[in-house]
Amino acid sequence: QLSYVESGGDSVQPGGSLTLSCAVFGFSSNTFNHYSFGWFRQAPGMPREGVSCISSYDGSTPYVDSVKGRFTISRDNAKNMVYLQMNNLKPEDTAVYYCASVDCDRLRSTYYSTRQPLFGSWGQGTQVTVSS
Repeated sequence: QLSYVESGGDSVQPGGSLTLSCAVFGFSSNTFNHYSFGWFRQAPGMPREGVSCISSYDGSTPYVDSVKGRFTISRDNAKNMVYLQMNNLKPEDTAVYYCASVDCDRLRSTYYSTRQPLFGSWGQGTQVTVSS
């Protein structure tokens, strides 16, 4: 059964950095690299929103405007892992962060705010709190 386990969240001060990790279970090593994965976040009282995606098709890594230049998504196909390096964190980055297999073309839409990922279900997420 496909599942996602996010980790690495913490409480940091503005300007700080964190690296989030996502372990993907259920994909074989031969199929993981065939799928795109995205990071999403949900702040209290707000819908889930896309942050970044890494495409299996062309390797592209789109980002939403609010994190461009600060966040970097990457993947390790040998380990079935997806990462999100976050620098210069701001209070508005405070949210629970999730990763999942998604369609990168829908990153900026509201599609995944109410729907499950392409495979499996959303995990527990990892809490990121940015506060002074």
